[in-house]
Amino acid sequence: MIKKYKLTDYFLNEVLRKRPYIKKEWCCKIVQNPIKIEKQEGNRFRFWGKIEEFDKIIRVVTLEIN
Repeated sequence: MIKKYKLTDYFLNEVLRKRPYIKKEWCCKIVQNPIKIEKQEGNRFRFWGKIEEFDKIIRVVTLEIN
């Protein structure tokens, strides 16, 4: 599932370092099945989704949608 996405250095080095409880798989699940999507400028998108095992809603920001 993750192989289909290109993860940025920022995500790998900053986001995961600051939030080690976040799993890459969760981010992929949210992008594939969001509860809300918001377009930002510069072809960026915000995706929100609920992670049951974490019992939280998290936001995933992508640089583009292919």
